[in-house]
Amino acid sequence: MKEKEILKKIQRIEIFTNRLVNTVFAGEYESVFKGQGITFDEVREYQVGDEIRAIDWNVTARLGQAYIKQYVEERELVMMLVVDMSASTHFGSIAETKAEIAAEIAALLAFSAIKNNDKVGLICFTDTVEHFVAPRKGKRHVLRVVRDILHFQPKQSGTNIETALAFVDRVLKPHSVVFLISDFKDTGYEKQLRLSSRRHSLTAITLQDRREAELPDVGLIELEDAESRETVVVDTRSDEARHLYRKLNQRAEAERRQVFRANQVDSIHIRTDEPYVKPIIQFFRQRASRHL
Repeated sequence: MKEKEILKKIQRIEIFTNRLVNTVFAGEYESVFKGQGITFDEVREYQVGDEIRAIDWNVTARLGQAYIKQYVEERELVMMLVVDMSASTHFGSIAETKAEIAAEIAALLAFSAIKNNDKVGLICFTDTVEHFVAPRKGKRHVLRVVRDILHFQPKQSGTNIETALAFVDRVLKPHSVVFLISDFKDTGYEKQLRLSSRRHSLTAITLQDRREAELPDVGLIELEDAESRETVVVDTRSDEARHLYRKLNQRAEAERRQVFRANQVDSIHIRTDEPYVKPIIQFFRQRASRHL
C-alpha cells in the first residue's frame, strides 16, 4: 500500500472510529474495564446514610466526631494491541485483507481507550515479535499505531502466538488490557495463553475470510498456504470436496473456541465480509452484564 493510500485510509478510519467511539464505544469500554482498583482520597464528616464500615476510627477518636474515608477509582489502564502480521493475515477475498480489518478494529479499541484516558501500545508479531510501540496516551499516538499496522512489512511469514504473549508478559505490568488480534493459524500456544489470561484481561479476536470458511464452485483451483507455501489442487466442482473443506474449517473453529473456553479467555469471532462493529458491541455488553 502506497504512502498516500495509507494516509487516506487512516483519515477514513479516524473519522469512522471517532464517530463510533463518541456515540457508543467509549461508554461500553468504560463499563467493562473499570480500572485497577481504588485508592484513598480524603476523609470527611460522617453523614446520615453513610456506610458505617467506612468510618475512620483513628480520626474520629482524635477529633471527637465521626469521619469516614473516601476513595477514588484508579481509572488509568494500559491497553496492548497484539496484532498478527504473518503472511496469512495479508489474504483477502474482498476489498480488504485481514490485516487491514485488524487495523480498523485496533483503531476502534484504541480510540475508546484514550477517550477514557488510558494508554495504548502495539505489538506486531509473526514468528517473532517484529515491532513494539510502548503504551502512551493521546490521539496522535493512536494514529501512529494505526499507521504502523497498515504500513508494516513483516520480515517473517509464520505465526508464533506463544512468543508474542510471552513478550506481553515481560513488558506489561499485571492487570493490563490485552487484545490479541489474529487468524490463529498456529498451535501449541495453549499454556502461554492460560498464563497470560491469568495475568491480564485478555481477549482473543479471531479474523476469518469467507474463503477460509467455504469454497465456491469454480472448477480446479490451486490452494497455497501463505505461511508454509505448500500447495494443493482442489476440484471445487465436487460437492464432497467443498463439504470436506467446510467441515475441516468448522472443526478447527470449534477446537479454537474450546481452547479459549478452557483457558477462560473471552473471544470475538469476526468474518471480514461482515460488519465487525456488531460482534464487538455484543462482546462488550455481554461482558459488562457478567459484572452487574
